[in-house]
Amino acid sequence: MGRIYLSPPDMSDVERDLLLGAFDGNWVAPVGPDLDAFEREFASRVGVEHAVGLSSGTAGLHLALLVSDVRAGDVVVVPSFTFAATANAVCYIGAEPWFVDSDPATWNADPDLIAEAIATARGEGRRVGAVVTVDLYGQCADHEPVRAVCDAEGIPLIEDAAEAVGATWGGAAAGSFGDIGVFSFNGNKAMTTGGGGMAVSADPTVIDRMRHLSTQAREPALHYEHIEIGFNYRLSNVLAAIGRGQVRRLPEMLARRSEIRARYEATLGALPGVSFNPLDPRGRPNHWLTVIVLADDARVTPGHMIDALEAVDAEARPAWKPMHRQPVFATARMFGGDVADAAFARGVCLPSGSSMTDDELNRVIDAASAVLS
Repeated sequence: MGRIYLSPPDMSDVERDLLLGAFDGNWVAPVGPDLDAFEREFASRVGVEHAVGLSSGTAGLHLALLVSDVRAGDVVVVPSFTFAATANAVCYIGAEPWFVDSDPATWNADPDLIAEAIATARGEGRRVGAVVTVDLYGQCADHEPVRAVCDAEGIPLIEDAAEAVGATWGGAAAGSFGDIGVFSFNGNKAMTTGGGGMAVSADPTVIDRMRHLSTQAREPALHYEHIEIGFNYRLSNVLAAIGRGQVRRLPEMLARRSEIRARYEATLGALPGVSFNPLDPRGRPNHWLTVIVLADDARVTPGHMIDALEAVDAEARPAWKPMHRQPVFATARMFGGDVADAAFARGVCLPSGSSMTDDELNRVIDAASAVLS
């Protein structure tokens, strides 16, 4: 009986054959034909014309902020309920993250609070360098009202789609809603290259600029010529080969995650005091992680649930701890907070990987049902 991880890589002979092809051709690093093809194929999958493969989603966020002309001292509006990388990238620039609470219908950033944060910053004479949205747990944010306020104020919109590859909202793909969309291919994501990321944009000059900065900003000269500071942020060809296989298999992997969510809802959702991370009918999430939410008056705590799953060798974790509750951001500005606080206090991420077998899923459901009963 092996350990059940939260969201492990899901690999097949498709990825293996592409990887060996890159290896046998000695196209290992730094770039090569698989990287070029991966960028084209991924851009086609998300419906955005231009893409650049990068070493991580965090690298993509950093470069996206740089090419959006975010400057030291700027305010950047960011959801509080997210992973730290979203806010950390803002700090790399020397800008200041201002956090906003979640919309209870999606757990994504509340558009009204984004507008309030922008107005407050303007009123204080602060420059707002960008708004960064997050497609949390694989569900797209409601970008239409955010896009409207950003356009009205002339503020760049960056979409952190790290968790949401393959998700849609109103028929449009995650990553296509901002001026720049950023994805992560970390080992625990719905598709992975083992490590890596991708930035996409409808503007080819934006992607060309990000590609240039990601390769140490080297100028097109025979010798090594540099007129500005660059970064070693490029994805390697051998990892891109894995990514090409994952793109091909993405629909079947997301279908399995949807099945897992449906099983959790049909079984655990029938028990009193149990709900799940909310889904908006306008979107089609990728179900990166299913989050069970325990009622405030339930005697079972997230700790009980995590311990019960650990007893059957299954990994579970609390929902994201909001950024405004992190010691490193203790003095940051925060707008609202009750929704994110409640989700963290009562939410538990359940194993959701597309490679999970029916027997493993039953093991998780049986253990969770026992503690909830």
